[in-house]
Amino acid sequence: MAPSQQQEHEGGLVELRVTRWKRYGHDRLYANLFDGTAVGWADVRTGQITVLRAEHHDDVTAVLTQHLQNNAGPVPPDSTPETQARPLLPPLPPLPPLPPLTPADDLAANPPGKSLSDRLARSGPRLMERVISRLLRRPTEWDSWRKGLAGERRVGPELNRLTRQGWRVLHSIPLANNVDIDHLLIGPGGVFSINTKHHHGKAVWVGDDAVRVDHGKPAPYARKSRAEAKRVGRVLERYCTFPVPVEPVLVFVGVTELKVVATQLSVRVYQERQVAALAPLSRVLTAEQVEEVYNVARHRQAWSQA
Repeated sequence: MAPSQQQEHEGGLVELRVTRWKRYGHDRLYANLFDGTAVGWADVRTGQITVLRAEHHDDVTAVLTQHLQNNAGPVPPDSTPETQARPLLPPLPPLPPLPPLTPADDLAANPPGKSLSDRLARSGPRLMERVISRLLRRPTEWDSWRKGLAGERRVGPELNRLTRQGWRVLHSIPLANNVDIDHLLIGPGGVFSINTKHHHGKAVWVGDDAVRVDHGKPAPYARKSRAEAKRVGRVLERYCTFPVPVEPVLVFVGVTELKVVATQLSVRVYQERQVAALAPLSRVLTAEQVEEVYNVARHRQAWSQA
């Protein structure tokens, strides 16, 4: 890893520390505030700049562009919140407009954890199965569902508080094959696909592509969160009239300790009461765009082929 460098911007508004990082086939420049807060990174090979904190967009773009030029990497002509970190995927054919929204198709009424709650109601264990599982002290899939449901119900109210600051929130968006998006946050700072993980009383370590709970086997939470965010973006952009940036978020519930490695910048990571940090983000979507995205996202039929 290259030594840190200090960059002072014109006007002295903010200072960023830029570090070059080369591992696992990646060659990146990371920009951090001097308190260690990550605000953006750039891929030296492609010149793509990812801004992680919209309020520092101009500073991040300026300093990383300069360092990309110094490192002889290609530099994109512009990196705006609407185009940053957009997946290089082939365009999908246009779809007909969504039908008028009906109460049956309106996902805005979903409470946190609805998909898991419905699954337990349909397929939950009978009394005898519960007794046997407890006697044998054998964990079951139902236990995992209950933990997940409890986690989503704790994170949901924390997100709902952000509606006072111009954000829209959806919970438990159903996809195919008994999969759902735990929460979707839509607001001035963009769209955030939020995945809740409930690990009560555990210590969690989050790396670039793996998560370890109490030093256990690595779990691909970060990789799956990135894939989910891309999936959400593809759905929303098929119906919206403008690009829709979607960022992945992991929220850990009930953990005793949460450590995130410095290079893990592609997924935002919080404990449940830290999601308020998203509230001040802005300059990505206008109020009109927020409503357009929300009206698409709340429509069940928009996700029917996701």
